[in-house]
Amino acid sequence: MGGIARRLSWGLGDQAVSSMTNFVVGVFVARELGVAAFGVFSLAWVTYGVVLNVSRGLATDPLVVRYSGVSTTDWRHATSRAAGTAVAVGVAFGVVSALAGFAIGGTLGSAFVALAVVMPGMLLQDSWRFAFFAAGQGHKAFVNDVVWAVAMIPLLLLASAHGNVWGFVLAWGGASLLAAGCGWLQSGIVPHFSGVRTWLRRHKDLGSRYLVENVGNSGASQLRMYGLGAIAGLGDVGAVRGAELLLGPFLALLMGLNLVAVPEAARVLRRAPGRLARFCLTLGGVQAVAAATWGAILLFLVPDVLGRLVLDDVWDHARPLILPVSLSVTGAGIVAGAAAGLRALGAASRSLRAQLVASAGYLGFGLVGAWLGGAVGMSWGSTAAMWLGAGLWWLQLRAALREHTPEPELVESRTP
Repeated sequence: MGGIARRLSWGLGDQAVSSMTNFVVGVFVARELGVAAFGVFSLAWVTYGVVLNVSRGLATDPLVVRYSGVSTTDWRHATSRAAGTAVAVGVAFGVVSALAGFAIGGTLGSAFVALAVVMPGMLLQDSWRFAFFAAGQGHKAFVNDVVWAVAMIPLLLLASAHGNVWGFVLAWGGASLLAAGCGWLQSGIVPHFSGVRTWLRRHKDLGSRYLVENVGNSGASQLRMYGLGAIAGLGDVGAVRGAELLLGPFLALLMGLNLVAVPEAARVLRRAPGRLARFCLTLGGVQAVAAATWGAILLFLVPDVLGRLVLDDVWDHARPLILPVSLSVTGAGIVAGAAAGLRALGAASRSLRAQLVASAGYLGFGLVGAWLGGAVGMSWGSTAAMWLGAGLWWLQLRAALREHTPEPELVESRTP
């Protein structure tokens, strides 16, 4: 238990740094740019989220599932190829993003060109974090994120002198290059680019499913925001992102637990398979209660004066969205518990099925809500879809647990 608590604490600490850094960046940019330009920055942000999930599905998710708690030699060999795969994804996206940015032009186009420049470094830095947690070295991931946060400060101040969206994108992502180099020194591992094809082929059974699953999740969020921008305008996109920023302290907990959830669930499965369901239920319950508590604090204890101090004019647009966004994130906490269990079981087909159906509902309900009521309607539609999806995720985990542990009478009937 002491080892689990120590690894969880490093996961929470690391994600606290990462999430609070993102929170500060979001608040700083929102105050500097205003709601419409912040909407453009938010579209670059959610696009990064999609590509990040592509990288994780192909590179670090298989690494965490199959190389948590293995020998140092096996971990180093796998990490070099996973890191190389992450950089390759970043380079491939960078080409596409740059071409799209030049074609679009204007403020949005320049933001995507800037995103193309920083993406490889951002994905490499993220791959180091997951590799460290797979090895049980969460303290190294914590240090790496601190380096990113500190490096970002002078770059953001420099960007604020110019007041352009692309400058803030470069500052936000550019600091990751230093952190990625720090991860290289911490691990002593060189990304193995020639091994990318071998890595993808060897882990095709997990990688292909996790790729679709991750992209289904983040892609639905991205398309939902693009749809909201087309239907209601960039101001509504900025309002939704502002409301999501207010959940930043809780998201530090959610994402911190999720960093170590799959490795810990995999360890529980190896040592005591019968305890996996309880582990997942506890994990999901803790996250749901934390989300509900933080949402209540925002609703009842944060005065308008403080809200405007944090988000400036974005606050008035974001405040009506706090309740539905909080309920949606509460449902996401429930989902996270089941998702960790399915990943640990290697039940990629079941998690893929759950993710695709849930993502389709999240996108569909969100766009219908946007059509009917702009940002408020989209937020409530997405919340309804999140809770329906949570039920589906847990049904899939229940079925996967039964497949992994056959009924006693079936075992007895097979005994000669």
